[in-house]
Amino acid sequence: MTAHITNGATKGTSNGGFAGVSLQDLPKSNIFTTNLPPDPEYKTPPASHNAPRENLGPRMVKGALYTYVRPEETSEPELLGISPAAMRDIGLRPGEENTSEFKSLVAGNKIYWDPSTEKGIYPWAQCYGGYQFGSWASQLGDGRAISLFEATNPNTKTRYEIQLKGAGKTPYSRFADGKAVLRSSIREYIVSEALNALHIPTTRALSLTLAPHSRVRRERIEPGAIVARFAQSWLRIGTFDILRARGDRKLIRTLATYVAENVYPGWTSLPAILTEPASTTSSSTINPSRDVPPEKIEGEPPGEENRFARLYREIARRNALTVACWQAYAFTNGVLNTDNTSLLGLSLDFGPFAFLDNFDPSYTPNHDDHALRYSYRNQPSIIWWNLVRLGESFGELIGAGARVDDEQFINEGVTKDFAPELIKRAETIIERVGEEYKAVFLAEYTRLMRKRLGLVSEDAKDFDELFSEALDMMEALELDFNHFFRRLCDVRVSDLETEDQRKSIAGKFFHSEGVTGLGNNEEAARKRIASWLERWRRRVQQDWGDDGDERREVEMKKVNPKFVPRSWVLDELIQRVEHGGERKIIHQVMKMALNPFNDEWETGDRQQEERFCGDMPRQNRQMMCSCSS
Repeated sequence: MTAHITNGATKGTSNGGFAGVSLQDLPKSNIFTTNLPPDPEYKTPPASHNAPRENLGPRMVKGALYTYVRPEETSEPELLGISPAAMRDIGLRPGEENTSEFKSLVAGNKIYWDPSTEKGIYPWAQCYGGYQFGSWASQLGDGRAISLFEATNPNTKTRYEIQLKGAGKTPYSRFADGKAVLRSSIREYIVSEALNALHIPTTRALSLTLAPHSRVRRERIEPGAIVARFAQSWLRIGTFDILRARGDRKLIRTLATYVAENVYPGWTSLPAILTEPASTTSSSTINPSRDVPPEKIEGEPPGEENRFARLYREIARRNALTVACWQAYAFTNGVLNTDNTSLLGLSLDFGPFAFLDNFDPSYTPNHDDHALRYSYRNQPSIIWWNLVRLGESFGELIGAGARVDDEQFINEGVTKDFAPELIKRAETIIERVGEEYKAVFLAEYTRLMRKRLGLVSEDAKDFDELFSEALDMMEALELDFNHFFRRLCDVRVSDLETEDQRKSIAGKFFHSEGVTGLGNNEEAARKRIASWLERWRRRVQQDWGDDGDERREVEMKKVNPKFVPRSWVLDELIQRVEHGGERKIIHQVMKMALNPFNDEWETGDRQQEERFCGDMPRQNRQMMCSCSS
């Protein structure tokens, strides 16, 4: 069982006085491959290792959750960067990245399995399916990601699955080449660590390696790269999707049990049934009791909850918390397919993602998303759509109620007589979880927005009078979302006492070219912002008094980043690395991403720091990119 699971980002996990260990001494395991069924054509590491690589696939893999497969070797790899925060959180000592063992490992040139003794841990690629843009896409899987081992931080006891993205073909590569281009690898490397630093639940990035002799064909020929990334689990809703599509009810039960016992801290960690209808103000919704014995059935017909219903609820709750973070910080994933939706509620698989520039709820960074399915506005509802698909996979288990452990149900399935009761119970639970998901999302979103505005107390009027009006105002006036909150930090209450003062302050929120947006003029824009500032001033005084500005500013700057890795910054970074041969810029941007709330970063280029945090050229706002990576 996992010794520790965070309920979100690691938030700069502290190792205390722990200095870290070498890669060789880092505790390693393969709990995933030990407990779950392998590809029946290559059941053991030697079977895979001794097979010609082209025999491994691509092909359909059934009755399995993974295939043993090793990374392709990389010729003359160049380590472009590492995340010091990732090194610390995994438990590796500073400087370990300079060793040949580390460089070989993250380039795919070393595995911890000895062919002469057939001992150690052999790499694997996961099997899963998914709904892409709302349509069933059949088998997908890790087409270019290969997991090396699970590593446990000796100090925190947190276990992570270490994985290489861009490491070569697997049985799940379909018609692709198993490679990743430098462009998309830089984007994932930076944003993974940036989200974690913003306290948004996410998978992580340890290192970025250039494959200088790898030329990858996408829309053009591009250089290849490998990202060494890690997560407490890479399991996703799509993992259950493929099993349901194939009618593999036995493996659905096996996987659900594995998730509860080995990904989460055990059955007793899951939430007890709510004691009242889900609500943003209900303590049982926000912080439900736990420690329910696995065999206990809670609730009354037709919605009794067994342990699998509690697992489903926990997965939904975690995803609700994560989506609330996305919305509060205007992060848009771009491709929220079910195979990109984590069972731990982590931000997962970064393709055409973006942080909003101007606040535009209909914005999607994916230029293939013509219907705006994955736009910023739609993210909460799309994640729930994905969770309903998971509910369908869990349907038998949650609908069985107290009969879930009956031998006849386990071995023979649902009888004709029992089916109506089971279906009714499953539908009741899924519908109730939908209300819980909504309440958890709204409560967390409200909490985060209140903190971003520097408020301490709760006021029922905040949502309409402050949050909603701020968003409507930003949309209408085309104001920059994250700049608005950061610039609000140092606005002093004493400077907002008169209408003229408020109108004067309003100008700090405009773009450098002045007021934009259809039909807007400067006087009307200043008046609208001034009106909002007056309401905000009263609420701030309510919480902080007349002399609390300095304390409030400190607290606001803890949650309002000065730097986020916007698309135009990443695009410049890619151009300078790929075409300009620069390397220092990677470390500079990563340092800023790891410390987003700083005022400055001591990167050696103060002008560049301010430019990356400042107003961007108009033509670079709301950039879009493709899924091709």
